[in-house]
Amino acid sequence: MKTWPVYEILKDAAIKWPDNPAVYDDLGTISFQQLFRETEELRLQLIQLGIKEGMGIGVMASNGRHFIMGIFAAAGTGAAVMPMSPQLKKAEIDDILQEAKLHAVMDDRTASQPLDAVDTVIPMMNGSFRFAFTGIHESVTFAPFVQQPAFIRFTSGTTGKSKGVIVSHQSVLDRIEGANNGLELGPADTVIWVLPMAYHFMVSIILYVRFGTAIAVAKDFLAKNIIEITNQHKGTLLYASPVQIRLLANDTGTDQMPSLKKVISTSAAIGLEVCKAFKERFTLDVSQAYGIIEIGLPILNYKKSARHPEAVGYAQPGYTVEILDENNNPLPNGSIGNLGIKGPGMFDAYLLPPTLSEDVLQNGYFLTADYASKTDDGLIKIEGRSKSVINISGLKVFPEEVEAVLETIPQIRQARISSSPHPLLGQIIEAEVVLHDGAKIDVEDVLTWCKKRLSAFKAPQRLKIVETLPMTGSGKLQRH
Repeated sequence: MKTWPVYEILKDAAIKWPDNPAVYDDLGTISFQQLFRETEELRLQLIQLGIKEGMGIGVMASNGRHFIMGIFAAAGTGAAVMPMSPQLKKAEIDDILQEAKLHAVMDDRTASQPLDAVDTVIPMMNGSFRFAFTGIHESVTFAPFVQQPAFIRFTSGTTGKSKGVIVSHQSVLDRIEGANNGLELGPADTVIWVLPMAYHFMVSIILYVRFGTAIAVAKDFLAKNIIEITNQHKGTLLYASPVQIRLLANDTGTDQMPSLKKVISTSAAIGLEVCKAFKERFTLDVSQAYGIIEIGLPILNYKKSARHPEAVGYAQPGYTVEILDENNNPLPNGSIGNLGIKGPGMFDAYLLPPTLSEDVLQNGYFLTADYASKTDDGLIKIEGRSKSVINISGLKVFPEEVEAVLETIPQIRQARISSSPHPLLGQIIEAEVVLHDGAKIDVEDVLTWCKKRLSAFKAPQRLKIVETLPMTGSGKLQRH
């Protein structure tokens, strides 16, 4: 009988650590053995419904055991799986299904119904899944140009048209093995989970299951609740976005998290001041990690997180990371250029138009669309997104740099930099800021303050106070 490597990961975990806790969530604690048993029942029901190799299926659920069961069960049928966020709106779901041509969708009934019709309801030990076919005929094979496709995920699409990234079963195995060379997780660890599972499944949730690590799911990312769940379940790793790190750093309580060994910030750049504030509050260094859907987790900053928390770190074992010029040749250390990466677990293809990864790579490197620099000892720092760079009279402005300066102002919780047309300069810098509750600022004072700390062409010319800034589902700041 054909086996599917991603599904075998959960099966092996149930054999190795049957009674160990796999997930702590709103429903309580579930062991690896019980997680596998319920997933296997769901897998068999999906097969009975007609899900099989060559199909594509979307799985939408809130953070918790049901999302994990749904993804593993679907992968165990041989179908390619698309993790879907419950925050998606109906129009977004329709667009995704139109692009991906999935054969079916299942969801845990905690959000918008993905399809107008429901073909069946699949009962679980707690709750149930809705299931429906989309109307794509089974004869239409999903991604026939990829061998054993396991997952498809669309990029956030904030800097252009979103791409369907396809990762095979073998590539998933390669990338989680590569990632854990740096993370070094095992059955004695518990990860405190605050990120959307839909955007962090391939190199996070599957990795934890593979190495027997428990997952404690926070019901939200309020600082009080994260601290409470960390202490309740003796969490050893907090894997979070800069938003959650910032909220924790601003917590006014006194409770510590003594069981935590490591704190990793991912999804977007984090400001130096936030890292310093977090360390002052919890006496823990924040380590950045550079994750990318096409590759996984190739860069991690454990070694110098204390001295250089603003850096994303060093290439993990097995990965080659270079700073490239416009011709994709390596630049000398200290230069700023395009970030190129090669190594294990590379994505297999883009969905539309069908494009194999080998046809995307340049000199063997995947070009990340980030500008970066590297020191002589290999420490890598992201300087900005190449597609978000603003040109002022031929000079490059990285929005992230200006945002980090604004966010050092105590009253400012979050900032976003953009540009607007100018008849003489071509573009000028504009800032939007979200203030902490009850805080006030003088706009002119802030603009003057920036001019003292930034080159004239980088300093904002205009500033607007807003209630919120839009974020992508994966926790990144959404740009214009």
